[in-house]
Amino acid sequence: MARAGLSPDAVVEAAARLADGDGGLDALTLARVAAAVGVRTPSLYSHVGGLDDLRRRLAVRGMREVGDAVRDAAVGKARGDALRAAADALRAYALAHPGTYAAAQRAPDPGDEQAVAAAGTTVAVFISLLAGYGLEDEDAIHATRAVRSAIHGFVTFETGGGFGMAESVDESFARMVAMLDAGLSSR
Repeated sequence: MARAGLSPDAVVEAAARLADGDGGLDALTLARVAAAVGVRTPSLYSHVGGLDDLRRRLAVRGMREVGDAVRDAAVGKARGDALRAAADALRAYALAHPGTYAAAQRAPDPGDEQAVAAAGTTVAVFISLLAGYGLEDEDAIHATRAVRSAIHGFVTFETGGGFGMAESVDESFARMVAMLDAGLSSR
């Protein structure tokens, strides 16, 4: 029997907490989510269509949250200031929500309008930000891919424990973003 007051959003919230905690996204199972919300596993099917649907919902949530964070950070800023703010916001989200961030990294199925719209927010922010560097159309797409890939690569190393040297990781990140800004500014 489904627990009174349980909703798809509450199930996704529990999944996000689990994915962002011990074991990460790879350890996310329906059994763990059911235990977290206080129901038996079959009861979850009243709220989500299974593990694939739950992961899709978690991805959409992550895409929305990343897009909102990046947009809110960059609004009212231009060029290097906007790039730094967006990069810092993306990194902060990935560090605070590693499992949800990981779920959000897959390209959405083109037929999934909800996921496409959610993913499009982050892309739109970077394309708008890069217009300040004079990049438009195809150039903006290529630059968006390069900038997001650099930031994603950095946070993937960081969340995976890949930076073992004594030098400041924050300083390394700031220098990487400065290099991106310099490269974009030199076009």
